[in-house]
Amino acid sequence: MTRDFDVLIVGAGISGIGAAYHLQERFPARTYAILEGRERLGGTWDLFRYPGIRSDSDMYTLGFSFRPWTGDDAIADGATILEYLRDTAAAYGIDRHIRYRHTVEAARWSSAEARWTLDVRDGATGELVAYRARFLFAAAGYYDYAAGYTPELAGRARFRGPVVHPQHWDDGLDYAGKRVVVIGSGATAVTLVPALAQRGARVTMLQRSPTYIMSRPARDRIANLLRRYLPAQVAYDATRWKNVLLATAFYQYARRFPERAKKLLIGGVRRAVGDTVDVRTHFTPRYNPWDQRLCLVPDGDLFAALREGRVDIVTDEIETFTETGLRLRSGAELAADVIVTATGLRMKLLGGIAIDVDGKRVRGPDTMLYKGAMLSDVPNLAIAMGYTNASWTLKSELTAVYVCRVLEHMERGGFASVVPRTGAARTDEQPLIDLQSGYVQRAADELPRQGAAVPWRLHQNYVLDRRLLSRAPVEDPALEFRPPPAAAHAARAAS
Repeated sequence: MTRDFDVLIVGAGISGIGAAYHLQERFPARTYAILEGRERLGGTWDLFRYPGIRSDSDMYTLGFSFRPWTGDDAIADGATILEYLRDTAAAYGIDRHIRYRHTVEAARWSSAEARWTLDVRDGATGELVAYRARFLFAAAGYYDYAAGYTPELAGRARFRGPVVHPQHWDDGLDYAGKRVVVIGSGATAVTLVPALAQRGARVTMLQRSPTYIMSRPARDRIANLLRRYLPAQVAYDATRWKNVLLATAFYQYARRFPERAKKLLIGGVRRAVGDTVDVRTHFTPRYNPWDQRLCLVPDGDLFAALREGRVDIVTDEIETFTETGLRLRSGAELAADVIVTATGLRMKLLGGIAIDVDGKRVRGPDTMLYKGAMLSDVPNLAIAMGYTNASWTLKSELTAVYVCRVLEHMERGGFASVVPRTGAARTDEQPLIDLQSGYVQRAADELPRQGAAVPWRLHQNYVLDRRLLSRAPVEDPALEFRPPPAAAHAARAAS
């Protein structure tokens, strides 16, 4: 079995499948493999199995540009998304390039060879084997698959019932007819709560502070109408652009006019829940819209559960676990048979791969992200990073397209490597992700940095990035292209 490739892709989720498609379409003769640490493809959509798991953005933007989403629902459940990914990988022969249970532990770049060498743990044998590649595409996402985040909670061992994190959901967990407390107010919590209630649990959503929540129809009537009269790809492209532009417009509106956006969002919740819930206490955040991610609820399912009395919401802080539930700072007690800690994720850059360039270890905060796609001073490496204010796929596909354009430029120019150089931009470095979310703040000191201006600035804007990554010239003063090592040596000798 060969272990020497032109390109190695790490991760067989949305980003990895998208990268593989664009690579084999542009370069059918180039060799590549996808190294996947798990036993199945799908990434996020294979890992998370908790009740109600669904997309937190519409499938016309979360789906691939090259394979139209044909489902009736714009907000799809996790099992349907996973099926879409499996079908896509099979339809384009991408699944034949995946090597499962292959976990990349380290990657070493040699300028003398213009090549990466990867230490890969083979899950079938337990052995550490070497893979080599000219270019490395890290498509492993940005969070830790091994464990979610759970803060220190006093007295946890005292509780007599099960305590489960959604990232490690137990399919055998019996919660029907039982009192379930879900700790959290983010996307996972607002997904879990109505799903558990629908399946017979008596659910309390316990949050330390409120989150902005927006209701959206589960089905896109315009998309379904367009599909009736237009070819599938044309209808899909039109819907995709409609949703991109609407989402971008609302994001810009919220950032420029936060008070107006706040009234709009909170007003929507008030109309949805009526007088059954104290909106000021439970749905009025202390921050502005998009300082943290908005949560999406299809067809207002969370609000319906609150109106119907199947769900309660409590805004308070935990003092301690008790044998039978939780005691809160206010002195109130919440009885529980099951407690779910929907308290967030742990971010992990590059899937935890240790990166080494010519014998020097690369640390995330010592680098800057070039065009949201490449690390400064690290040759022949690209990273798939999605948007925080839109679908992940939009940006990860743009990155794949950009990598193919870079590879084409290298092929035409006879170059062996490319590396971004920061120069004066290093003096203007800023945090990579401009969100106040807990998972971002906890990892801020481990992530690469961004700059104040293009090409080091992250736009969080698909329209701008599409021009920057798929149309702007590849040649850039910040990019250093190098000839093959033998040619460089001969040039030095001649001079």
